[in-house]
This record gives sequence, structure tokens and C-alpha cells, in this order.
Amino acid sequence: MNPGDASDETPSSAVRLFAVVAVVGLVLDQVTKIAAVRWLEGRDPVEVIPGLIQLRFLRNPGAALGTGSSMTIVLTVVAIAVSVVVIRMSARLRDRWWALGLGLLLAGAVGNLVDRVVREPAVLRGHVVDFIDYGPFVGNVADIALTAAAVIIVWRSWRGVALDGTRDTA
Repeated sequence: MNPGDASDETPSSAVRLFAVVAVVGLVLDQVTKIAAVRWLEGRDPVEVIPGLIQLRFLRNPGAALGTGSSMTIVLTVVAIAVSVVVIRMSARLRDRWWALGLGLLLAGAVGNLVDRVVREPAVLRGHVVDFIDYGPFVGNVADIALTAAAVIIVWRSWRGVALDGTRDTA
């Protein structure tokens, strides 16, 4: 096995890692959003690292960088579809990195989906709570999970490692 490979996982341990990452990520996302609504809404931004990171409350009807603000229902449907596909894929997991990546992907997708389903202005049209301001971007824990998931998924794909930990020899 090469460094960075994790194909020796058992099916149950990889699926368990996937589930734990998804649940912990979702809970962390929702708890931080509840805290943001409670302590940041209607208040001035809070400097965390001056000139780099601040906490600033926003409600985002769209996707990244506020794009697609008129497509909230489409984003909701896409998040549901992604969640279903990821859950179905999880049964084939044998690689701990794929388990981590897909767990983060599910946590991020469901985290923002919960906002779209339960938050104002309406069911399936809710605005996502964003509060971590990195300069040009304002996001949340779900967005961080989605970004980390993308990096892991691209890395494992680039290395030719399949969900089950086998390698593409071509």
C-alpha cells in the first residue's frame, strides 16, 4: 500500500466513518448556524483575525458568491439528488479517504438543504445562513465541508483510487 492509500478498510469501518463524518459535520453546521442567527443577526461584524476573517451574518438565497439567487428551488432539488446519490454510493465504500470525502459532501449538502427547507422565506425556498467572512467569500461550516470534500474527491480520483480502494491500473 502506498502512503495516502487506505484500501485496507473493511466495508463496515468505511461506511461507519462516512456516517460519523456526515452526522458530526451536519450537527456542527446546524449548531453554528443557530448560534450565528442568535448572536450575529442584526449586529456589526466581529473580527476574528483582523484583515482576514470576521463573523458577519448573511442570508443567502443562492449558491456560492450569491449566484443563482433566483434558483433556490433548483438548488434544493439538486441538494436532494446529491444526497440520495451519495448515500447510495456509500454502500460501496472501502477507502477511508473516499469515506471522509463523501461524508463531508453529504454533511455540506444536507446542511445547506436544511436551511432551504426550514428557513425563511418559505419551505424549499429558504435562505442559507452564511456567517464566516473570508474576504471575498462569506460561507458556513457546510460550505467548508463541501470544499474539503471536493479536494478529497478530486485527489482520490486523480490518484485513480475507486470507492472500494482499488486502483485503476490504466
